Formats: sequence, C-alpha cells, structure tokens
Amino acid sequence: MIKQITNGIIKENPTFVLVLGMCPTLGTTTSALNGMGMGLATLFVLVLSNMAISAVAAHIPGKVRIPAYIVIIAAFVTVLQLLMQAYTPALYETLGLFIPLIVVNCIVLGRAEAFAARNPLAASACDGLGIGLGFTLSLTLVGAVRELLGSGALFGLPIVAGGGITIFVLAPGAFIVLGFLMVLFNKISRSRQ
Repeated sequence: MIKQITNGIIKENPTFVLVLGMCPTLGTTTSALNGMGMGLATLFVLVLSNMAISAVAAHIPGKVRIPAYIVIIAAFVTVLQLLMQAYTPALYETLGLFIPLIVVNCIVLGRAEAFAARNPLAASACDGLGIGLGFTLSLTLVGAVRELLGSGALFGLPIVAGGGITIFVLAPGAFIVLGFLMVLFNKISRSRQ
C-alpha cells in the first residue's frame, strides 16, 4: 500500500515523469494556492473514482467501459463543484473551467483504465491517493516557483520587495518553470536509484 502511494509521488509522478495533465498544470499554476487547490480537487476525484470503478468494473461490459468511467468520474466532479462553490467560492472562481475539465483529465481517466479497473478497492484507493498527491505536490511546486519569481510572493504573502519578473505569471513562464522543474525532478530521481 505504501509503495503504491510513493510510486505516484516519485516514480510515476503525473506531471514530472508521465507528463500528463499539462492543461491544468500550465493553466492553473499562476500561484501556489491555485496549484494546490487544483491538485487537491483532482486528488479528491481520483481517490473516489478509482474506488468506485474498482468496485463496479467487473460488471461493466467492455463496449461501454470508457463512457461508464466518464459518468462515474463526472458524478464525483459534480460533487466537487458543489462543495467548492459552497465552501471555497473564490478558489472555485479562480480555477473556473479547469474544475469541470477534471472529467476528461487524462490522469483520472488513465488511472481508471490502467489501474482501478484491474485491481481491488484498497489498492485502487492507494493508487488514487499516490497519483493525486504527486499531482498536488507538482502543481503546488510549479505554482510556488511561478508566484515567487513572478510576483515576489508565496501563497499570497510578500517575500521579495518590489515584485518579480512578470513573464513568470504569464503563459511562457509556465513552460519555462515546468521545463526546469521536470529536468530537476528527473535528475534527482535518477541519482537516488
């Protein structure tokens, strides 16, 4: 169980290793808080949809398995949307369209097909937790670096007087930060093997 969780954080990190979920990674990480919020939202859907799909996969005919998985995932995204609108309306507004797009996020759908449909419930929950934590940590890190370099703040708190370099809070900055962090993450991962 612990191996499945750490696997999603390090060996199969969705952002830095598998290079999945690039739209929310590049689109929502203008700050550490936004990255963390998107990561936690995806983690919520990953764990619950993995568990549900694991429980019902044997009863779904092969011809309709992908549409069935999408309906299950969409149900959890709807619950997430309602919870976010009620309890974190500012974050919900900031993340906007990226929350409903979790339904078709390749990380969530890929884990449903590759892992949850073929493994027991507890293992699927741990896989969802590990992949979700890896995605959350990745998005938070990308957001933190972009926010620090772009506005001189971290989680909204001023760190560097006078601001930062504007390009890092714009789209090109997302690509630059993501590229450098991917290289750094993979270099560190390989050196620990």
